[in-house]
Amino acid sequence: MTDFTPTPKRPYIVRAFHEWLTDNNYTPYLMVDIHKDGVFAPTQYANEGRLVLAISYQATKDLFIDNEGISFSARFGGVPQEVYIPMPAVIGIYAKEDGEHGVFFDPHEYDNYTPPAHDDKHDDDDGDDEPPRPNHLRFV
Repeated sequence: MTDFTPTPKRPYIVRAFHEWLTDNNYTPYLMVDIHKDGVFAPTQYANEGRLVLAISYQATKDLFIDNEGISFSARFGGVPQEVYIPMPAVIGIYAKEDGEHGVFFDPHEYDNYTPPAHDDKHDDDDGDDEPPRPNHLRFV
């Protein structure tokens, strides 16, 4: 018998809640822990280590949500910026309108999770330690 660790549920739930909130005319808000590795966002808008981002299609450009993270472009103080939020940094997703329709996640969900190594022959990792570049595919 081999040890099997299932993938975290968080990315699947984020995608589902984003779709449900959008379909029901709520504005999806994402709460982020800015202290997690890989967060590339305007952290000057954070409060007590938490950043709240509107992730509606109207507030973002090129929104993409996959199992690793969430990427999009948005305007902050009138200045367009690229944003990348790794899934372990997502604290919750909820409706702006009431704050009740949504879900918040176990902060320890990713503690013992190691993503499977992928064997991508086209990986162009040049050794830079720059933050990941947001993916510009659109989540539909």
